[in-house]
Amino acid sequence: MDRTWNEDRAVEALVLRSAQGVGDRAFRLLVDAFGSPGAVLAAKPAELAERCAATPRLIESLARARRHRAWAEAQVAWARRIGVGVWVYGAPGYPIRLRQIPNPPSVLFAAGPLDPDERPAVAVVGSRRASEHGRRFARRLGRELAEAGVVVVSGMARGIDSAAHWGALEAGGTTVAVFGWGLDHVPRGWARDLAARIRQQGVCISEFPLGVEARPAHFPRRNRVISALSLGVVVVEAAPGSGSLITASLALEQGREVFAVPGVPGMPNTRGTHELIRQGARLVEGVDDILAELGPAVRPAREGGAPGGGQEPPPRLRPLWQALGPEPEHVDAILARAGWSASEGAAGLMELALAGLAEEWPGRRYCRAGGRKGT
Repeated sequence: MDRTWNEDRAVEALVLRSAQGVGDRAFRLLVDAFGSPGAVLAAKPAELAERCAATPRLIESLARARRHRAWAEAQVAWARRIGVGVWVYGAPGYPIRLRQIPNPPSVLFAAGPLDPDERPAVAVVGSRRASEHGRRFARRLGRELAEAGVVVVSGMARGIDSAAHWGALEAGGTTVAVFGWGLDHVPRGWARDLAARIRQQGVCISEFPLGVEARPAHFPRRNRVISALSLGVVVVEAAPGSGSLITASLALEQGREVFAVPGVPGMPNTRGTHELIRQGARLVEGVDDILAELGPAVRPAREGGAPGGGQEPPPRLRPLWQALGPEPEHVDAILARAGWSASEGAAGLMELALAGLAEEWPGRRYCRAGGRKGT
């Protein structure tokens, strides 16, 4: 996938996202309606009202947002100087998995060579105040997932997150670190070497502009990106009400699998994972539990074979796979034929595509892998 980025488009996206009332959902609707952030900003009030039912307040807010162009240009110039790229929703290079969720980040800042769509990914998350056993398990899990060809995604926090990142790096694998702050903020102490290694072997990403520091309100937004980039989320240790459980909840909403690691009964950091297991999360005692559940979506990476070669979809995805034709067709027609809902179908099609059993084409079109190349 093309990871180049257009600086003018990045500036326009930052200007549009700065408009009051334009969150990620509104950004997606506007860009889908007009084709690009620049086209939205250039649209006349009557066009905005007609094509996306924009209110007078939103139209005025878009007009005022143009004053932020100097700030947006400075952000893009700053990113270029420190080796950070900018991915924009709706533009080439934006991660496929993030496009599938209702509120994809409008803009992502990224540093590192890894293409998040290149291989299947699994998130490993858990407590910052993890036990020694939890950290060792997360490190081993990160290492074994990487050895199986799976990208490890986590949140660059102390405890379970950093252990999973290190495990993947030690295996010579790749990892995605999703920050809850601007990428210009170099982590101090224990995290500095980790961040530098990830920028060499994986990718650090953030939806927060450069210069933004970490705040508690940022982490739920960060967590939805962690889960969206992954086929499944593994919670190693978590107290009740922790951010890791929020990530698991978001994963379910996004159609991802949720896994949980059991621990010593009665310990605070195991109560959350035990509750997930009671609610139906897959119990994990080792990497094979994860790989067996995710099936064809991760098997090509583990076996080193060509994606989709001679594979059959898992039973739960077979109706969706059978609804795919040899030529690219719009997702709505495919889901109607399969009888699937939009949320479940989007996640299912993404899983089939990652397994090499389906191909995605521009305009939200899909066909079976190896189908004729439609226009």
